[in-house]
Amino acid sequence: MSDTAEVSVAPQGLMRGVVRTARPRQWVKNVLVLAAPFAAYAADPVFHPEVVFDALVAFVAFCLVSSAVYLVNDAIDVEADRAHPTKRNRPIAAGVVPVRTAYVIAGVLFLGSFAVSMVSGWRLLVVIGVYAAVQLGYCFGLKHQPVIDLCIVASGFLLRAIAGGAAAELPLSQWFLLVTAFGSLFMVAGKRYAEIVLYERTGAEIRSSLAKYSSSYLRFVWATSAAIMIMAYALWAFEIRTGTGTDSVWSVISIVPFVVAVLRYAVDVDGGNAGEPEEIAFRDRVLQVLGVAWVGCVALSSFV
Repeated sequence: MSDTAEVSVAPQGLMRGVVRTARPRQWVKNVLVLAAPFAAYAADPVFHPEVVFDALVAFVAFCLVSSAVYLVNDAIDVEADRAHPTKRNRPIAAGVVPVRTAYVIAGVLFLGSFAVSMVSGWRLLVVIGVYAAVQLGYCFGLKHQPVIDLCIVASGFLLRAIAGGAAAELPLSQWFLLVTAFGSLFMVAGKRYAEIVLYERTGAEIRSSLAKYSSSYLRFVWATSAAIMIMAYALWAFEIRTGTGTDSVWSVISIVPFVVAVLRYAVDVDGGNAGEPEEIAFRDRVLQVLGVAWVGCVALSSFV
């Protein structure tokens, strides 16, 4: 089905299609912009309303720019998506949202994200600009390059975390950056592993870069990333304990729910069910409890 052959769709259906393509459920990933302010608060427990405001601005800016990227990506991949067992139901592939309309709305969202970024300042605008440039490079061809595609998708999570610090002008710990970087790579390798498993189970068409991976290689990537992430977090936790000056053990105790949560998520990765990390976060109550326990431990490390 070409763009010119797309069926006529009622305005309500078009709007619903645009919203679906913008993937608002994926906005949960943008909560990562709060990671840097939270880490800074754990090290120095002083509440700064302006930091929270800047982090919220970064959250909104990333919601807009990430949705713009999804629209562009689906418009480019329209023919490949139509040959996929599940992606063919995406609004652009199904003909609900015309390709040209997707590009126009994406352009508006890009401009909106840049405008929102300026509310915080030029630092956030730079991060948003880098994110947009890298992700567009991914959409227009870099996603077909093995290893590079993993690094680019992982960089999206890392840039979200950096954005929170840039917006609020907070210094970022090297351990914070390492945990975020390798945690991102862990999730991305898990997503790609899920696609490989889907291909092996159903014979579904996969992206060209995935054809150059083996399931054993992706298992090596996510296992290595998880190990480095856990090690970096443990070192960071001891640094937080030293930095607060309270000699609190809670930051060290936080290692327990953190590691258990990683191992819990790894069960889904190992089963090839981690294609949508946000879906796991929404449905896994045990993982949610572990997340709350981890946040509580980190918060207590500042006061007890």
